[in-house]
Amino acid sequence: MIEISSDIIRGYNDTMILFLLKKEPSYGYELSKQIKNLSDGKYIIKETTLYSAFSRMEKNGYIESFVSESDTGKKRTYYRITEAGIQYYNEKCEEWQLTKEVVERFVNPGG
Repeated sequence: MIEISSDIIRGYNDTMILFLLKKEPSYGYELSKQIKNLSDGKYIIKETTLYSAFSRMEKNGYIESFVSESDTGKKRTYYRITEAGIQYYNEKCEEWQLTKEVVERFVNPGG
């Protein structure tokens, strides 16, 4: 099975993470599992990529972190989307539509 190159998808890691955080706050491991499941295993986000995205998005004000205890009593760092993050997510979705339109002209020329 072919996996998606991390180089190709790098610009949309934030979009995928924000999509999931729009539903509910979550933590890194859970988000990585959800990305793998929603992509049917075709994309597995690396831990370093995930935590770099968290750091960048928190610095930009798109997400915020908080510590909470899990059901097992273990403390975890959770992330939640901010209003700025929702706006950024919407912008990235519009950008994706345009990107798909342009690339499709080269991948599938003539229909």
